[in-house]
Amino acid sequence: AGVRHAPDGLARAAFDRIGGYAGRRHGGPEQLRRNLARVVGTTREQVPDDLVADAMRSYARYWYEAFRLPAQDLAETAATVDVPAPDRARLDAALSRGKGVILSLPHTGNWDMAGVWLVQNRASFATVAERLRPESLFNRFVEYRESLGFEIFPLSGGEQPPFGQLAARLREGKIVCLLGERDLARHGVPVTFFGEKTRMPAGSARLAIETGAALLPVHHWFTDAPGSMIGCGEEIDVSVGVEAATQALADAFAANIAAHPADWHMLQPLWESDWTDRQRARIVGDA
Repeated sequence: AGVRHAPDGLARAAFDRIGGYAGRRHGGPEQLRRNLARVVGTTREQVPDDLVADAMRSYARYWYEAFRLPAQDLAETAATVDVPAPDRARLDAALSRGKGVILSLPHTGNWDMAGVWLVQNRASFATVAERLRPESLFNRFVEYRESLGFEIFPLSGGEQPPFGQLAARLREGKIVCLLGERDLARHGVPVTFFGEKTRMPAGSARLAIETGAALLPVHHWFTDAPGSMIGCGEEIDVSVGVEAATQALADAFAANIAAHPADWHMLQPLWESDWTDRQRARIVGDA
């Protein structure tokens, strides 16, 4: 509550300092450095310290803005987000077909802020939320995102599996938004990402194939505070099948992340070569 109502300049500066400190202390988070090494095409030792610090400042900004969103005027907040005219046109063209639109994006910038722009300027949308423990934490998380205008389906433990519920929304001509660059489980599709093997969720491509909805890669990144931007890429061709469409989505993510590496908030192991023994055993066992 304190962050929500503190003076913006002071609170934002405090989070920026905390992020910068975390990014420089002992070279910053090790896994973040390893992940950024793939993005900039170097070794972990050669990743610029400034990039790691900027990435942690960006991550701190995400949390700062997430804490404050529920207390903000959402229309005014959405006005700080810029979407170039060609990107708006791609989104509107897809919506005009009436078959639904799937917006798939990586963990970049502030995906909640991107969602607020969408609700305020186009329409509400459906998405999924990973079930958290304890249940009270999950419920607060769902209430928070519903307060922003999002429709939330639990990824597990709900009355129905989310795939069917999302497909129903798409058949109504509505929008579904899904985070799409990390799925280290049996349903993940093997892809090459920045030249190395990993897995990404199949859900976006599967939904598009089953419902006829358009699948568009989306990217959100920060500009000078409090500004930010959303890019909406060309529609992914899903006629090639789930695997090839997911690889095309991975390629779109990679191009956008490479353009804005500091705003990619991936602090966990992503690539196969970084998997823990436990992750590898689970994935191989599931396969």
